[in-house]
Amino acid sequence: MVKAYFEHVDVWVFDLDHTLYPPESALFSQIEELMRHYVAKTLSVDLDEADRLRDHYWRLYGTTLAGLMAEHQIDPDPFLDAVHRIDFSVLRPDPALATALRALPGRKVVYTNGTRPYANDVLTALGLTGLFDAVYGVEHANYRPKPEQAAFEAVFALDDLPPERGAFFEDSPRNLTVPHAMGMRTVLVAPEGEYHDHIHHHTDDLAAFLSQLV
Repeated sequence: MVKAYFEHVDVWVFDLDHTLYPPESALFSQIEELMRHYVAKTLSVDLDEADRLRDHYWRLYGTTLAGLMAEHQIDPDPFLDAVHRIDFSVLRPDPALATALRALPGRKVVYTNGTRPYANDVLTALGLTGLFDAVYGVEHANYRPKPEQAAFEAVFALDDLPPERGAFFEDSPRNLTVPHAMGMRTVLVAPEGEYHDHIHHHTDDLAAFLSQLV
């Protein structure tokens, strides 16, 4: 049984985008478009070059923001404020996920490469407000993004979270490498899963998976 693999877990950490809601919601595509325009304006490049840089920085640094900070010394807060001004109405409440989270024993945490205010807006739209004990964003990791180890260490220290008693749920395989190395149980939440040594479990239905753990 899947439950047996999580008997020791009492802290449940969840990524936000494409983990607590499906990619089909197209919420992040709004953010990517705002990033594209922000990069174009800030670096005085056309939109095609801005899109190339956005993707390049994501691949090299973990996030577009991290690349802009490393190579252009931009102030992160105006960037984060600008790219999170989106329409959250594309999201729908998820009663099944809310029920599964409510029944899950232990501490529940959201940790995103977005910001805490943005995460709270997403949780409200999904009908998940009040179900998490803490919400952490990139600002709590000194603007270092997942998958950097220093980012995880900063957030886990802030939360006083013991990794060996935790489980991490993510849609990005690369963002599960460090949690696995730190001793966490790792779960990839994605429509299709590739085999990786650092991923213990895979699901394309988070609510159904969590319901197996209670």
